[in-house]
Amino acid sequence: MPPELICFFLCALSAPNLSGGDALLPAPQSISILSTNMKHFLTWSPVIVQGETVRYSVEFQGEYEREYANGSWIPISECSLTTATVCNLTEDISAPVAYKLRVRAELGATRSQWGTTKGFFNRAMTSLTPPVLRAMADGHHLLVELADMGPSLQFRVLYWRKGQESRVQQKVVKEVSSVVHLDTMEAGAEYCVKAQTHVQAINRSSSFSPTQCVRAQGDTSVWLVTALISSAGFAVAALTLPFLTWKISKIFQYCCCPAAVLPDTLKESEPPTQLILRGSEEVEQCDLKVVVMPSEEVLQLWIQKAL
Repeated sequence: MPPELICFFLCALSAPNLSGGDALLPAPQSISILSTNMKHFLTWSPVIVQGETVRYSVEFQGEYEREYANGSWIPISECSLTTATVCNLTEDISAPVAYKLRVRAELGATRSQWGTTKGFFNRAMTSLTPPVLRAMADGHHLLVELADMGPSLQFRVLYWRKGQESRVQQKVVKEVSSVVHLDTMEAGAEYCVKAQTHVQAINRSSSFSPTQCVRAQGDTSVWLVTALISSAGFAVAALTLPFLTWKISKIFQYCCCPAAVLPDTLKESEPPTQLILRGSEEVEQCDLKVVVMPSEEVLQLWIQKAL
């Protein structure tokens, strides 16, 4: 048999059979998992067929499927016959076990071989990034605003007064719904804030975000003057309060129980303190006798003295 004929038969036997149900599309390449902050995505390079739209299907295999279900694979419905070259795996590989994943290309009835990830993937392998935060000073209130990074993540926030790094305080923020209040600042002082992302389910934390510092509004001298005025006012109040209390009690006593004043006619006259006796001779010792004289005799005596 001529060599050319032999070569023809060999090429015919090895040529792709595109009319069968299985076959011979190139399998997807560069299969990898991108996992950041507990969000997992499978990516692969596209299979190019000129003038055609290639679709892809993705399946996963967990510990249970490998050990108890004869090595079966479970399709991911969201990534079945998709034209995209990325598949969101976050909801499907949420258990703390090792997974394998695979993807294949499909064109009509023609299917490629499965392209499988190298090694296993566990959600604990996710990459954690520091949170995006913004420190703010609202009057004398230290506030921080954190970007929402998903329900699985919480934040460990550290804050301190600048120059007092040894007295760092901590606050764990589990739900980011609005601006978070951290502390009340002293007037004119500068406070610093930094935070890290933490995932309780895998007991891992990210690195810390860059430190941000803000200064409290107001001046220390204003607070000092205010404190002095407050102290002086308190001292004045402490001194005047007893007098005001006494004065008010007197007013209430006058209104409720006024003092009664007797008229002169009802007042009892005081007895004479000394009795003066007049006569021709000084009386050293006198026995006082009271004699009642008739009015006619008194009148005659008065007339005789007048003459």
